[in-house]
Amino acid sequence: MEHKNHIEKRIERKAEYYVTKAIKIFFMIILAILFFLLFGYVVMWLWNWLMPDLFGLATITYWQAFGLLVLSKIFFGFGSGGPGKSGSGRRKSKRRFSSEKCGPMRRDFSEWKLYDRFWKEEGEQAFKAYVDRTRENERKDSEA
Repeated sequence: MEHKNHIEKRIERKAEYYVTKAIKIFFMIILAILFFLLFGYVVMWLWNWLMPDLFGLATITYWQAFGLLVLSKIFFGFGSGGPGKSGSGRRKSKRRFSSEKCGPMRRDFSEWKLYDRFWKEEGEQAFKAYVDRTRENERKDSEA
């Protein structure tokens, strides 16, 4: 008899665990939907506050803002870069970019010590000559 009570309690605890888990999942789904709907309102409010004044665009309704939000999520993704993303992809890209740092443009930084002296001696003169050439070319183009 005691064995049956033990099995019944285990089954009861499992059932309670799954029911609470299902309720949590249900409420998380409802919360996510409400958050998404609220975010549509925030997009509408920000658009109607900023865009008409900054760019002269028309104001939008809630459903237009919600459509913009959905469209932006389709175009730009759903934010899959969070903690749930596997770290192997990030490590590979880090390794790849760290090995290609600056690529063929990488130089010895000791050359940069000479930059100020170069600019004072030749840079300003070269820049002034460039400006003069450009203005002369623009003047010739406008005469032609």
